[in-house]
Amino acid sequence: MRRLIIMLLVLGCLGLAACSLPRVAVLRDPLTAQEHLQLGLAYEHDGELELAREHYEDAAEEMPEAHFYLGNIAFGQEAWGKAEREYKRAIKGLPEDPRPRNNLAWLYYTRGENLERAEELAQQAANLAPEAEKGEYMDTLELIRQARNAEGKS
Repeated sequence: MRRLIIMLLVLGCLGLAACSLPRVAVLRDPLTAQEHLQLGLAYEHDGELELAREHYEDAAEEMPEAHFYLGNIAFGQEAWGKAEREYKRAIKGLPEDPRPRNNLAWLYYTRGENLERAEELAQQAANLAPEAEKGEYMDTLELIRQARNAEGKS
């Protein structure tokens, strides 16, 4: 009798275990990288930076532009190293876009460091900028040049 009870318990446990084995479910993100980027922009506009960052990260694998926006969030949070890395990734992925170069130059200017490289980046950004937008890039370049000149006089 005792043997029968033990056997039933063992079989019962095995039966329960077989029914509750974990299953592997492969989930596919229903959103495209572009949709993640757009959601990130909307969240950022609304001041929801953590949600924006999450969507930019989801988009970044396929869209280098997301690195630019990740850099902007990091810059705003004064996470300088992260901002620098993200801007460099954006520059690599968007070789014709002046924005990441300008923002990395601005980061260096803001920090008062690497001003020679900041001037190179700002000049590149100004060269890449469409004529209608060239002025804002030239403003960055001029401020960096002034800082470099002041640095040389010190």
